[in-house]
Amino acid sequence: MSESDSAKLAAVAWIHEQMDRHALTLDDLVAAGCFDKVPAPAVESSRKAAPETGADVVSAKTNGAPRPLYRNALGQSWDGVGEYPDWLQRAVNAGQSIEFFRVE
Repeated sequence: MSESDSAKLAAVAWIHEQMDRHALTLDDLVAAGCFDKVPAPAVESSRKAAPETGADVVSAKTNGAPRPLYRNALGQSWDGVGEYPDWLQRAVNAGQSIEFFRVE
């Protein structure tokens, strides 16, 4: 991993920590003008069993955008709806618990 990649990972981790500490959402940052454009996927709230754990997973919809339930160090997230995204499936296949990535 290059020094630049390490710096990016550290910056992303710091941003996530600050967002958690101050209860900020992506919508808050968009409203504050932090981004030019952010696509808003149209995904409805749903409740289903998580494939790996059998636990209930709730995908919360806030202001039209689903709130992520799982996130990795690179900032990739998943709202718990549908199949695991590739990054999460690879981690689970490698033996990592899905709960390691839970953000709520």
